[in-house]
Amino acid sequence: MINVTLPDESVRSFEEALSVGAIARSIAPSLGKAAIAGRFDGQLVDLNHVVATDGQLAIITAKDDDGVEVIRHSTAHLLAHAVKELFPSAQVTIGPVIDDGFYYDFSFERAFTPEDLLAIEKKMKQLAKKDLKIERSVRERDDASNYFLSLGEAYKSEIIRDLPESEELSLYSQGDFTDLCRGPHVPSTGKLKTFKLLKVAGAYWRGDSKNAMLQRIYGTAWGNQEDLDAYLFKLEEAEKRDHRKLGKQLDLFHSQE
Repeated sequence: MINVTLPDESVRSFEEALSVGAIARSIAPSLGKAAIAGRFDGQLVDLNHVVATDGQLAIITAKDDDGVEVIRHSTAHLLAHAVKELFPSAQVTIGPVIDDGFYYDFSFERAFTPEDLLAIEKKMKQLAKKDLKIERSVRERDDASNYFLSLGEAYKSEIIRDLPESEELSLYSQGDFTDLCRGPHVPSTGKLKTFKLLKVAGAYWRGDSKNAMLQRIYGTAWGNQEDLDAYLFKLEEAEKRDHRKLGKQLDLFHSQE
C-alpha cells in the first residue's frame, strides 16, 4: 500500500504505483483537468511522474506560483518550437524562466524583426491550439549529443558535453520538436494560452564577449488572461513614465542652452 499525504494532511492510500496525474484525477475530476504538474516530497515533477513510495504530494495548477513557473518554462519551449517551424536554420540554445517571464536565445543569420516576432507569436498560438502532448525521455550522454548534432544543434551538444557525468539527461518532445531540459513541463501545449512576446535583444553565448552574439527573444506568460493583461498594462504605464521623464529632461536641457 502506498500512502500519499496531501497539503491538508489527509492521506490517500493506493494499492499500486500511480502517476501524479492519476492521483489528481482520483481526488477530483476537476483537479485532474486543472493539474499541470506536482510537487512530490518537495520536488517539482511532471504529471507523468510515477509515485511508487510513501510521500507528500501537492497537485500544481495554474493558480499556484509553481504552476506559473512551469507554464513559463513550457512557453519558452513553445517559442523555440515556433522559431524552428518558421526559421529551420536557426539554432536553439537555452531558454530559462526569469522574473515575470522567460527568454530563449537563438543563433540565426539575420536579426529578428518586429514582424518576425508577430509571426512567431502567431505560430506559437497555432501550436498551442493543436494541444500537442509533451513527453519526457531519458538518453545516454553520447546518444543525446549525437542526436542534437544530427539536427545541426551544435549549441545543445556543447551543453551536454559540459554537464556533470552524473546528471541524468532528459529530453522533452512536442510534435516534431525536441529540446534538452530538466523539466518539469505542462502535459500538453494546450495548457499554454496566455502569453506575449515582448522584445528581442543581443546576448553573447554563455555571457562571454569572446563568443558568438545570439538573439534573445523575451516573453511573458501567466496562469490567466487577467494577470497577463495586468502585467502588460504595468509595462505600458512604466514606458509612459519613462517617456515623460525623458521629456522633462530634454526640456530642462534645452532651457539651459
